[in-house]
Amino acid sequence: MKEIELKYGCNPNQKPSRIYMEEGELPVEVLNGKPGYINFLDAFNGWQLVKELKEATNLPAATSFKHVSPAGAAVGLPLSDTLKKIYWVDDLKELSPLACAYARARGADRMSSFGDFIALSDVCDVATANMIKREVSDGVIAPGYEPEALEILKAKKKGNYNVIQIDASYVPKQLERKEVYGITFEQGRNELHIDKNFFSDVVTNNKDMTEQGKIDLAIALITLKYTQSNSVCYVKDGQAIGIGAGQQSRIHCTRLAGSKADNWWLRQHPMVLDLQFKSTIGRADRDNSIDLYIGEEYMDLLADGVWENIFEEKPEVLSREEKRAWLDKLEDVALGSDAFFPFGDNIERANKSGVKYIAQPGGSVRDDNVIDTCNKYNMVMAFTGIRLFHH
Repeated sequence: MKEIELKYGCNPNQKPSRIYMEEGELPVEVLNGKPGYINFLDAFNGWQLVKELKEATNLPAATSFKHVSPAGAAVGLPLSDTLKKIYWVDDLKELSPLACAYARARGADRMSSFGDFIALSDVCDVATANMIKREVSDGVIAPGYEPEALEILKAKKKGNYNVIQIDASYVPKQLERKEVYGITFEQGRNELHIDKNFFSDVVTNNKDMTEQGKIDLAIALITLKYTQSNSVCYVKDGQAIGIGAGQQSRIHCTRLAGSKADNWWLRQHPMVLDLQFKSTIGRADRDNSIDLYIGEEYMDLLADGVWENIFEEKPEVLSREEKRAWLDKLEDVALGSDAFFPFGDNIERANKSGVKYIAQPGGSVRDDNVIDTCNKYNMVMAFTGIRLFHH
């Protein structure tokens, strides 16, 4: 097939719309549903991301995309009992490595992942399909599907769930084009290969970059290759825990991603794990309630006449001091930036979220200030010399 006609473009008024190849056949097949313009943008960006994550780590990978940026990305490491609980998968009997990857990708920022488009590096198995089945999602792209897994997915959304299969052997042309205002832009594809050997230029006093630190930095930078710039990504133990995308200011990226990383960690606080939800409250409403509970507007949730509708018993307030004490326990986080840090304030903010390892291009006139700030906190920072803007 050389083209797929779409319902409309980014918005309903943008017609006609299609994806097509000028030469050769499209490397994708729609197995179910009718994916739209933004669905395919998410699918193709997500596929590139998970393909590269697997190449870098030799582990199955998954990503959860929303509006052409990842809300989460991860590799298939086993889940602790705590992570199973905060990702709402502790009731599932089977968690394959691919299912673990998706649980991590979906679970890091569950509010942003709501209604996501999923990309999987490996053939979708039944365990992963059963996990996807019960989440609010627009579709999935993978290199293949087990027969039973495909039937599970095809039954989702009253039979309208978007299921795309991509040819894993497909290699795109080295030049890519896009048109804006009737004018064609052309550039070479960003074929930069990132793996754990990418971080040799350590510029801080502390040069003790652990193997896990290198892997997490590789995950951060690969994620940033497919995140709308400016962008910053925090990673812990094989998964993105906070992504800040599309901000005009670098510090706003760092703050946004850091706040998401903080929320990920606060969800693991014993007081959050002990929240007694009513059995009628679904996962999405639980996510929203937890977000309020750990935030500054917690009284919107705990006010009399409100909490009774959500909890079996009224939760105690998680104080600012208790939250800070818990956040101080987060450590060994990796942080990647798609362009240089212009000021040390980014490092100050990163330190509040347990960052130990940093990778960024370097090249700012204030590199010395940024390095000095890293040294103040005994961080390990590598300069890559490579910018990773994505638009």
